[in-house]
Amino acid sequence: DSGENGKVSCSIQDDLPFFLKPSGENFYTLLSQKPLDRESVAEYNITITVADMGSPILKTQVNLTVQVSDINDNAPIFTQTSYTMFIRENNSPALHIGTISATDSDSGSNAHITYSLLPPHDHQLALASFISINADNGQLFVLRALDYEALQAFEFHVGATDGGSPALSSQALVRMVVLDDNDNAPFVLYPMQNASAPYTELLPRAAEPGYLVTKVVAVDRDSGQNAWLSFQLLKATEPGLFSVWAHNGEVHTSRLLSERDVHKHRLILLVKDNGDPPRSASVTLHVLLVDGFSQPYLPLPEVARDPDHEDSELTLYLVIALASVSSLFLVSVLLFVGVRLCRRAREVSLGGCSVPEGHFPGHLVDVSGTGTLSQSYQYEVCLTGDSGTGEFKYLKPILPNFQDHSFRPEMGENPNSRNDWSFGIQLK
Repeated sequence: DSGENGKVSCSIQDDLPFFLKPSGENFYTLLSQKPLDRESVAEYNITITVADMGSPILKTQVNLTVQVSDINDNAPIFTQTSYTMFIRENNSPALHIGTISATDSDSGSNAHITYSLLPPHDHQLALASFISINADNGQLFVLRALDYEALQAFEFHVGATDGGSPALSSQALVRMVVLDDNDNAPFVLYPMQNASAPYTELLPRAAEPGYLVTKVVAVDRDSGQNAWLSFQLLKATEPGLFSVWAHNGEVHTSRLLSERDVHKHRLILLVKDNGDPPRSASVTLHVLLVDGFSQPYLPLPEVARDPDHEDSELTLYLVIALASVSSLFLVSVLLFVGVRLCRRAREVSLGGCSVPEGHFPGHLVDVSGTGTLSQSYQYEVCLTGDSGTGEFKYLKPILPNFQDHSFRPEMGENPNSRNDWSFGIQLK
């Protein structure tokens, strides 16, 4: 048309993130107003309307479909942030224990997820040796039997990676809890059952009813009700004399003792757990009746001697003999040293002089001669081997009356001219 009837206008809906921009006469360009998100709206239907300015207005419409292509902008998301799975011990190998799942809002290869086990934080945990995962569907398997007593629980992480480029990934925590099975029988700690000779309890004949004879101590490696223990008296030499408390294993007397009761008793106790099925262990107790605890204890005659026990006694005797010989030798050495010290102290106290063997004797030597002294005197002389001079020690005179005669060599007197004199010389 011509005039106003030939003028046209082009438009689209107002609720779309697009707009038309004239690019020339009768040409328009379709543009986006904001970034598009394929995960929100993957496809748009646009209706383009062209109308003229005539009266009445004539128009033409055409529909245009716009599809938003995908880019890898979303990482996989697990359905749970953490998983807790339970497995009973002693399981069969290759047992399926659970499945983990993740989703990716992308499309195509960007949404293809691969599952994997991530390296554990605890390097001592050999995770790959007993846990496996299906990379395509996230199924978890236990490769071998687990033991609750060795490993009660453990944790590991599982990763989910998409197929985009670059690939995006996420991870989730998996906690594995091992459930206990009643696979352990009770173990008796006291009295020990593996000893060479059974332990014997002493029971005074004057014991009152309810007297505590002993207490059986037992443990169970299981947990929960599998470790709840109960005690029961199965057999006794004298029925009715002893009773056992079911929950703590204490053995008490049930009545007064009499002279007719035998002095040796043998009790068999049963220790049973509360598992399903229950497991049990037996305990053998030996009780000896005595008039008092001062009475010597004699072992039961029916107990056989163990060769290992005899070897241990022989070893004990050898150790005692060696200790005795060593002690005797030490005492002999101490006595010898003491005698030597006493002799030396005696020599010092007697004269302070000692004479080595092979030299002058230790007794006094009388030297007689004629001199100016009118009486006989005794001297003790100590001489050293490495000195050129001698030391005289004057002793008391032999006779108490001392005459006034002097021996003065410096006056020219001859010591042999008058009286006889003597002195003792002790060399040192």
